[in-house]
Amino acid sequence: MAKVKKAFFCQSCGTEHAQWQGQCNSCKEWNTLVEENIQKEIPKNWQNSASTLTSQPIRIEDIDVDSIPRISTADSELNRVLGGGLVPGSVVLLGGEPGIGKSTLLLQLSLQIQQKVLYISGEESQQQIKLRAERMNIKGTNCFVLSQTDTQKIFKEIHSLNPHLVIIDSIQTLFSPMIESGAGSVSQIRTSAAELIHFAKATHTPVILVGHITKEGAIAGPKILEHMVDTVLQFEGDRNHVYRLLRSQKNRFGSTSEIGIYEMLTEGLRPVQNPSKVLLTEKEETLSGHAIAATVEGLRPMMIEVQALVSSAVYGTPQRSCTGYNSKRLNMLLAVLEKRAGFALGSKDVFINIAGGLRIEDPALDLAVVAALLSSYHDIPVSKDFCFAAEIGLSGEIRPIPKVDLRIQEAEKLGLKGIAISTYSKLAKNTKGIQIHSFSKVESLIEFLF
Repeated sequence: MAKVKKAFFCQSCGTEHAQWQGQCNSCKEWNTLVEENIQKEIPKNWQNSASTLTSQPIRIEDIDVDSIPRISTADSELNRVLGGGLVPGSVVLLGGEPGIGKSTLLLQLSLQIQQKVLYISGEESQQQIKLRAERMNIKGTNCFVLSQTDTQKIFKEIHSLNPHLVIIDSIQTLFSPMIESGAGSVSQIRTSAAELIHFAKATHTPVILVGHITKEGAIAGPKILEHMVDTVLQFEGDRNHVYRLLRSQKNRFGSTSEIGIYEMLTEGLRPVQNPSKVLLTEKEETLSGHAIAATVEGLRPMMIEVQALVSSAVYGTPQRSCTGYNSKRLNMLLAVLEKRAGFALGSKDVFINIAGGLRIEDPALDLAVVAALLSSYHDIPVSKDFCFAAEIGLSGEIRPIPKVDLRIQEAEKLGLKGIAISTYSKLAKNTKGIQIHSFSKVESLIEFLF
């Protein structure tokens, strides 16, 4: 009989404490310590024995990395975010809000990939997964479905099937019989994830884990879970809109600045190859309060529409509301316009919306936000063939932004006639299909537009 000991784990950060106390020593949260039974001696089995990971020291120049081929996922957007595909032996953690489409994305991947896949679900039955697969109308013969939460039984099935890819939906539903606490607890999540990581590294089989998130938006369980895995992906989007964004928050095998864009349809998720064309509103007449911004996510340039509404405040305190944009940055831009350009916006209600339900943090949106604000303020429309790409400083200067050539090429490809950038931007080559307007101060932009 293995010796069992008790410990207190913080449900917020996963720190272990010898005894209960009101506040966690690590994250300083109150009333988050929960008592759990943990097993001190874990029996050795094939997936967590130390011998599977031992290797001889090799000179770093002699290590061969070219012989490790990536596994294509048959999904262009997922391949882009992962850096070219799944790396053998890698562990990917996919997080997102309930109902955003995590299970749909992974089931779609299981049906499309030309490899043997074991899809393990602890939340749905095999019949439910089959019904969802029929709705997608994708014929996949290499997808095997297992409804199981016991890790030892899962490893037994993996050993008999020998799949090329393992998908776990979700890590919070798994439990190891070596740990006496319930499924979803800190110790269970940490132990189950450690067993799966040992399996992935020992057999060079990629593993994808689905992670639930808390009400604050962080992945549930100990923070060490995100450190243990190789890649952390976040699936974002508004359930009231059709577009979903797949972001890479951590990637040991690629860039963390790439994003993938999907459109949620009845038959599943469809990759969006040209997001600029679908994110710009098709309208026959030009309306005030609209401006097109040229933004870049990773190496992907996009044209998005910034919508603004400036109206007289009905109540005593003016409202400042943002959807998809940083509200603190909006307050900064309003202060710059009032101080440097002389616009009395302190008594106005101001609303900003990024079309399509996206959330963009690129500072290059500043110029488009200012143009949309003043367009609504004067009720004078900005040309729909004109876009903006620059940052605004506190003194009203228009600052350059990186990758301006990519933004100009995207605007030229979509048929836009002009783009407003900073005077100090360095262009790699001259473009003839689009007219470039350079500005050094926000006052000169206002004079040009209005």
